[in-house]
Amino acid sequence: MMLVPLRAILEATEKEHYAQGAFNVNAVAQAKAAIQVHEMFRSPAILQGADLANGFMGGRTDFMNATLEDKKVGAQNIGNAVKKYGEDSPIPVALHLDHGRDFDSCKAAIAGGYTSVMIDGSSLPFEENIELTREVVKYAHERGVSVEAELGVLAGVEDHVFSAGSTYTNPLDAVEFIKKTKVDALAISYGTMHGANKGKGAKLRKEIAIATKECLLHEGIFCALVSHGSSTVPQYIVKEINELGGDIQNAYGIELAQLKEAARCGIAKINVDTDIRLAVTRNMKELFHYRPELRDSASIGQIYRLLEEKKSAFDPRAFLPPIMNTVMYGDVPDEDVAAIVDCIERGVKEVVGTLIVEFGSVGKAPAVERVTLDEMAERYRKEGI
Repeated sequence: MMLVPLRAILEATEKEHYAQGAFNVNAVAQAKAAIQVHEMFRSPAILQGADLANGFMGGRTDFMNATLEDKKVGAQNIGNAVKKYGEDSPIPVALHLDHGRDFDSCKAAIAGGYTSVMIDGSSLPFEENIELTREVVKYAHERGVSVEAELGVLAGVEDHVFSAGSTYTNPLDAVEFIKKTKVDALAISYGTMHGANKGKGAKLRKEIAIATKECLLHEGIFCALVSHGSSTVPQYIVKEINELGGDIQNAYGIELAQLKEAARCGIAKINVDTDIRLAVTRNMKELFHYRPELRDSASIGQIYRLLEEKKSAFDPRAFLPPIMNTVMYGDVPDEDVAAIVDCIERGVKEVVGTLIVEFGSVGKAPAVERVTLDEMAERYRKEGI
């Protein structure tokens, strides 16, 4: 079975009334672990590579400066990893580009095997956002690839996306945007934030989701609503990192109860990245704490030194450059590197497994239509989208 377009998974959320977690991966081991834990719970899987994660997976360790060429290589590497573990999986798996910054980034992801792309024109004026999104939709839909867009601006930081203030999405604008662009999914701004510090007691404006969904139902239009910046930032993991010598301050996520409530109000896809980063980082710190002999390891000792040097960092990409072949291709040359890979895989499974259960996608794999990209392209063509 090949990977499925995101649209097929989103349609199942609508029919069965649950939310689907979408999890960011930045290494082959993360893709493998994410697929395995979804299989364990018989849940459909949405794996996401952010635009700059493709740069990192293309070997650009200073991924903020990734070029289009880096992204092309990285998209291929993530695509290969997800195909390797997901193609013959008993569950449907979609690979989605998170925060594609321009048309070329989306094109590179599609060439690398992504079955869905997000074009982020949220910082552009309304009409320009429509124009850019429509261009991506035409290109992607011809290939059976789903498209997500964003309307409204989220506060916070994620990779290259930075905004000090947030602009809530206007439901009427959202309906007009969806009608004109024919997108499959729309990320709305309703109180979530990118990054690890969402502020204590962040409040979601679920009425924005409700109003948008009601308008779409009234118009008879399908479009899944997406919640970005929705990590829960588990406090027990933050505490464990700090007890192991880390220095993470003021890190608060969106309360799980609010996300579950949002799911009941029409949010179909919930993006999570920070939680995975925290769990993997804690596991690596713990490894060197309990196995001090690994601090001088020829292959992973440098990871320990980076963990010590960057005490307030928790993005594993800050610590993994010493083993880039493992990150990009899944090579495991020795037992020491295997120990780090184990940290990565366990971190992913802990967080993703918890949220599969909490968001309600357990056992939903059979609800997803197993549609190929070619079949999806034909469907889009018939529907004129």
